[in-house]
Amino acid sequence: MQGSHFAFGPFVLDPDAGTLLRNDDPVAVSHRGLKLLVALVGRAGDIVAKIELMDAAWPGIAVEEGNLTVQIAQLRKLLGSSAGGGEWIATVPRVGYRFTGAVHRLSGVRRKTLPMPDKPSIAVLPFLNIGSDREQESFVDGLTEDLITDLSRMPGLFVIARNSAFAYKGRAMDVREIAEALGVRYLLEGSARRAAGRVRINAKLIDTVSGDHLWAERFDRSLDDIFALQDEVTGRIVEALLGRLRAPPPPRNRPKNLEAYDLCVRARKLMDDAPQAAEEAHLMLTRAISLDPDYAEAHRWLAMNHWMGWVHSGGPAESTRGIALQLARKAVAIDPNDAGCRWVLAYLLAYERDFAEADAQFAKAIELDPNEADTFAALSDITVLAGRIEEGLEHVRKAFRLNPFPASWYYLILGQAQYAAGQYGAAVETLRRDETYRTSSRRFLAASLAQLGQLDEARAETALFLVANPDFSTAHWAMTEPFRDPATLEHFVDGFRKAGLP
Repeated sequence: MQGSHFAFGPFVLDPDAGTLLRNDDPVAVSHRGLKLLVALVGRAGDIVAKIELMDAAWPGIAVEEGNLTVQIAQLRKLLGSSAGGGEWIATVPRVGYRFTGAVHRLSGVRRKTLPMPDKPSIAVLPFLNIGSDREQESFVDGLTEDLITDLSRMPGLFVIARNSAFAYKGRAMDVREIAEALGVRYLLEGSARRAAGRVRINAKLIDTVSGDHLWAERFDRSLDDIFALQDEVTGRIVEALLGRLRAPPPPRNRPKNLEAYDLCVRARKLMDDAPQAAEEAHLMLTRAISLDPDYAEAHRWLAMNHWMGWVHSGGPAESTRGIALQLARKAVAIDPNDAGCRWVLAYLLAYERDFAEADAQFAKAIELDPNEADTFAALSDITVLAGRIEEGLEHVRKAFRLNPFPASWYYLILGQAQYAAGQYGAAVETLRRDETYRTSSRRFLAASLAQLGQLDEARAETALFLVANPDFSTAHWAMTEPFRDPATLEHFVDGFRKAGLP
């Protein structure tokens, strides 16, 4: 299959580059998921035995069949429904799987490219855990995430967000392909090992245009010096790209307890997951704060955990919302230099209708970290509801540029902004993407379909939305959302009513 590209439905699969595109946009698929998809698509219509698929995804490794089942389920969720409403991958009981879609081989395929920023641009790829203890995986991921955060605070750099960098975890790809997909020139690769009270790091900075290594170094430090080591690595990278800074950003709050740090790293991976995972994250973050009461990031994520519980789980609105705001204020008080803490507080303040303070906090967050994609996504939401639609669209476009493989809620924000702008067809396309389709964004999909006159489809989406949100009411939603512009509010209510939302 060397050099082949496969097209099916809205997708184009490039086995050599290890990429999957949907309507020219990159899709975040795991390394093993991609191997399985290549094996199935390459023999479309044929039954591929389970053992063949396991050999393709786990070559030379003995794994249980349940691992294959999990990967196939994730692929099905990622691909969504085919044009006929069925699944792309059919199960053949006790034998294997078959790819059911029509597949076409393509040649000369050009990928959609992102514009190159006008400043040095970098992505930090997930560091490899080279220790024998798989329990250290979260620690190594946390190291990567912290390097991304520290670099993104540098005003002279353009830094790709964590979610997009981690789309490449476990995937063996040419650095030029990754840089092209993310729209950056430089990549940081590395590995880390944590053992016997020490941490060892290898890191190299690559210029993907020339292929040169601008900087490479090995570090071996006591685990007690991990945060000083992160600062040292960040400083070396910045010096290689920008030269020595006269005025580096103010220092961030660092945890004093490594167990609290580990708990926070594990919890923040669960923030966009199912309610059960959110409960697990709640316990981890509560424990982290008990171990380290002055850990700003743990307060920030626990604030979001409470807020998401209020919004999505039908919990006691006022008390939960109040706790979230209190935690967010505490996070900013502990670390006023953390942009993440600032935008979370800004977002919650908007829901309290304290718009002047919310706007000030958003502005401060951007000043502290001009590369924080989540800030721009959250600001888009609040700006659209204020009636500044084009400004909101610009904010969400910037969020997607910084984070090309974002969390599902980015698509909700984008679809909402497109609806507000009267771009109903674009909103339907956005909100039908599998990344967001089965979330609460479905209400905006129903409203967009209704405005297009597709009332049967709109009401079908409304019915599906109400299965998961039986207590939803348009009146309550309109009362609790932070609208500042009556005309924008009326536009949303009109779409909800036409779609049959109660």
